[in-house]
Amino acid sequence: MSQLFQSLPEVVAFLAEKKVLRPLDLQFAKFVSSLESEYRAEVMWLAALTSANLGQGHICVNFSPIASDMNMPPESSTLSLVSESLPSASLLGIYGEVAQQIDGLINQVDWRRVVRDAKSITTSLDTLQSDMPPTPLVWQHGRLYLHRYYRYEQTIADRMNAMASAITIESPTRLANLLDQLFAREYHYLFSSLQQLPSEKNTQVLRQQLVCDFLDVVTPELINWGDVDQQLMQAKQSTDLNALDNLIPLSYCLNWQKVAAAVALTRRFSVISGGPGTGKTTTVTKLLAALVHQAGLSQQSPIIKLVAPTGKAAARLTESIGKALDSLAIEPEILAKIPTESSTIHRLLGAIPNRVEFRHHRENPLHLDVLVLDEASMVDLPMMHRLLDALPAHARLILLGDKDQLASVEAGAVLSDICEFASQGYSQGQNDTIKQLTQFDCRHRSAIRHSPGKENLQRSIVADGLCVLQKSYRFDARSGIGQLAKTINASDTRGFGQVWDKGFADIEWHHLTADAYQNLLQSMVKAYQPYLKVITAQPDGEERRSAETLAIWQRMTAKSALASFSNHRLLCAVREGDFGVVGLNQRIEQRLKQRAIINNGEAQWYAGRPVMVTRNDHNLGLYNGDIGLCMMDYTGEVAKLKVFFELPDGSIKSVLPSRVPEHETAYAMTIHKSQGSEFTHTFMILPADFSPLLTKELIYTGITRAKKTLTLIAEPKVILKAIRCQTIRHSGLASRLQSERPIMVV
Repeated sequence: MSQLFQSLPEVVAFLAEKKVLRPLDLQFAKFVSSLESEYRAEVMWLAALTSANLGQGHICVNFSPIASDMNMPPESSTLSLVSESLPSASLLGIYGEVAQQIDGLINQVDWRRVVRDAKSITTSLDTLQSDMPPTPLVWQHGRLYLHRYYRYEQTIADRMNAMASAITIESPTRLANLLDQLFAREYHYLFSSLQQLPSEKNTQVLRQQLVCDFLDVVTPELINWGDVDQQLMQAKQSTDLNALDNLIPLSYCLNWQKVAAAVALTRRFSVISGGPGTGKTTTVTKLLAALVHQAGLSQQSPIIKLVAPTGKAAARLTESIGKALDSLAIEPEILAKIPTESSTIHRLLGAIPNRVEFRHHRENPLHLDVLVLDEASMVDLPMMHRLLDALPAHARLILLGDKDQLASVEAGAVLSDICEFASQGYSQGQNDTIKQLTQFDCRHRSAIRHSPGKENLQRSIVADGLCVLQKSYRFDARSGIGQLAKTINASDTRGFGQVWDKGFADIEWHHLTADAYQNLLQSMVKAYQPYLKVITAQPDGEERRSAETLAIWQRMTAKSALASFSNHRLLCAVREGDFGVVGLNQRIEQRLKQRAIINNGEAQWYAGRPVMVTRNDHNLGLYNGDIGLCMMDYTGEVAKLKVFFELPDGSIKSVLPSRVPEHETAYAMTIHKSQGSEFTHTFMILPADFSPLLTKELIYTGITRAKKTLTLIAEPKVILKAIRCQTIRHSGLASRLQSERPIMVV
């Protein structure tokens, strides 16, 4: 192959032409290099590389080997200029002969000298902390950042570390009694499961297994199983099992939900993570009841706010909190102080139309005492910075989310970085506090492992504020969806294949054939008929009796149609092509039209069209990811088409089609866009060929959107390869969260 490049600027221009670099990356690189006199070419390459990596979700470019870099104190005044891993073409996913030529140019450069002497790169902490004008790039601990993202990462770490300190618990005995009340054992489900055991399976071993599962037993060897089994066999109703309170003391068990509540009560910053059905919202509802009760002892009433990244996620949080409150046996005055409505982060911070800034920030903080953020895995680094910046100094922040889900669409993987410390367990002092509040001993009980390359993380104070729920109440051992999720998280391709051989009724897998594709389209037509039937309803004479009754009918019809639509959804890994969102939306729409189920002629808008908003509109209060249905509005003098959305507070908003923000048809949606949602029956299709977009996090997220049933259409080689691919996002947040002082770990 002939020589393509004579200089690094030629490389940058070539990669921009081939669309490896975005126009934004190219212009940024040109701007930064213009600030240099001696190192223009070298800095152009570094700036392009850093900007391109940000576009791929990385906070920085990590040049130094992770293992050596992680052991460096994050607050060291001396910056490392280790560069054993040069800024090679592989950092942009370029390999082969072109990469060899690029790396040939790179190897000729003394990068230590460039980083040290370039005017556009800051390496000194003193300079960063001074009032001097910022440079576009920052180098610290073997990582190269855009200055703004370095600041985001640093301030997030500083605030989290400050909030992670222990809080003195007043009246711990009283609080322990309250937690016992809130997390009291319920024997109804155990009794029901025992009653449902077929006679041929009603063995002592299986009965013991059910007891261990439902009561969270961790030391079964200490239990007198003879006495327990006698009680099980004699029970005629669930209350007869109350005798197990004495036979199986709390000290023999470990209820992670109760531990999570105790952990959050001891810190102003806490994280409750866990997969679908592990009871995150149930746990946080009981936690909020405990916080309200605690505040009441001091004649205070905390202001609590609930938020989520998207409107759909906020609506789900509202629904989940409402259900949890309905089943909570606590005083009415405490219930009344727990909020039942949630909002999006944008609404909470006060989005200003056509501006990046929000109304609430450090100079104008939020008016609240406790903030609960659900679906935290979806929150990118800049948004987490804005949220923390707007929190008042005394406030508590509780993050809820699944650390194993896809990271945010924009840069960063904040929740995942924080949860890396969950594998370290609790400090001696925190373990003693948890035991005092719950009677549970958490020593050596962490089942969470580090991500690859993160094994050498030093101890962090934030570890004492983390709890990963490890038991799913939605997917038990008899659930195929739960088993698939478990094997995917472990990158266990053999186990993944074996799950399908066990005959689970809630999962089905079809290879990607022409017949399977056509059957999928037919299944989607059938799945969407119920909601399309709802929208054809018209008000009768009684419902037209007054404007008020007609408005109520309209809202209830829209709510019913939206609920019916959310029962089924087709998820795609990609946007384009026959297996992508665009192609499948067109084909499903065509099938519905052929069957005369919809009637749109050539019109873009028609009764029954589902749409998903793709750009925030603060004036309308509609945000990226919100789902709406187009249907007739009969409340005016003349019936007309409108698009109906359900807002996070459960209310219905109608908008003229011409006013709907940027949107797309939503019979099918990407797995990324499905985060924060769940569907009774989820259909998921993968492309015929493997793509780097296919990762275990993507597959896990798609599969766990299914509440009850999953239908998967994919080639075995594609999905098995995807399960082996883990998403890695470079950042220094975990390193900055490490503690400088040694902490005794148990």
